[in-house]
Amino acid sequence: MEGTNNVVLLDFWASSFGMRLRMALALKGIHYEGRYENLFDKSPLLLKMNSVHKKIPVLIHNGKPICESLIILEYINQIYSTGRRVWSGKGEDQEEAKKELIEIFKTLEGELGDKTYFGGDENLGFVDVALVPFTSWFYSYETCANFSIEAECPKLVAWAKRCMQIESVSNSLPHPHKIYAYVLVWSSLA
Repeated sequence: MEGTNNVVLLDFWASSFGMRLRMALALKGIHYEGRYENLFDKSPLLLKMNSVHKKIPVLIHNGKPICESLIILEYINQIYSTGRRVWSGKGEDQEEAKKELIEIFKTLEGELGDKTYFGGDENLGFVDVALVPFTSWFYSYETCANFSIEAECPKLVAWAKRCMQIESVSNSLPHPHKIYAYVLVWSSLA
């Protein structure tokens, strides 16, 4: 993140959602001011920065709040930017982004191992729900950068197919060709 000199994390020491953000900030080497909240007597800053839900965690970057831990993680990690470079990049930049994306997918595949889902063998879990929307973009990545995710990460693609067999998942995600049509429109405007 640019201008990381003014980053504050409103948090609670026992919050699992806060823990994931503290880890992500540390892994990225982002210096921040951590402020633990008293959940029974919330600070005026928390009430102002998350005025709708009044919940932690809240990441404040240069005075602007970002709420919800997964949204904050996405902001910290900026995976989207790698994917975007795959579908919109050209030449060397696209090749570099493709390699980065494959490494991200291989890391995820390593975490999945031989389990049916990230949460185990029985049911779709929280991590699965957080990750499966990215699979809607696989077709666009492959088509734009001329490679096969299945050839690189067959376990991850098999997991994605299993997830799509669940009606609540398949009904919630756009068809990959619709995403690709969006990519084509977006690319023509850029």
